[in-house]
Order: sequence, then C-alpha cells, then structure tokens
Amino acid sequence: MSKLKVFRVTGEIRKPNLETPFRKEVLAAKPEHAVEKVYAEIGSKHRVKRCHMKILKVEEVSPEEIENPILKKMVAGE
Repeated sequence: MSKLKVFRVTGEIRKPNLETPFRKEVLAAKPEHAVEKVYAEIGSKHRVKRCHMKILKVEEVSPEEIENPILKKMVAGE
C-alpha cells in the first residue's frame, strides 16, 4: 500500500446565484484521489453536484504547513 500524504485542494462552488471559494486538506495517496475525496465530502455535506464545483489547485502539503489540527495530529502520530 502506498503511503498517504496530505493534499490541499483549492476551488470554488459555482451556482447561478452563488460563488463560494473553498480550501480543504485531505489524506490521500495521489492528487487524483484527493480531488475525488473533496468532491464526495463537499457534495454530501453541502448538497453540491460535481458540475457546480471547480477545482483550481491541488498541492501536497508538508507536515509543518498543515492547517487542519486533526490531520496535523494524525500525521505527527505516524
């Protein structure tokens, strides 16, 4: 199994009367997996379809740059 890394996915939700930016950190093996995870999480929590989400950037985050306190603890515990 490949080692999981932390990725920061940046994008925006675009609906006809709404344009909301988002930035989410997730654990994933590859950038493609991180994007899928973000689509699934935002879609389920905010009832937004994939066609209304635009991913602008996916970047790997070093352990020192992690902003999410839960992810920070998980990575430090490895």
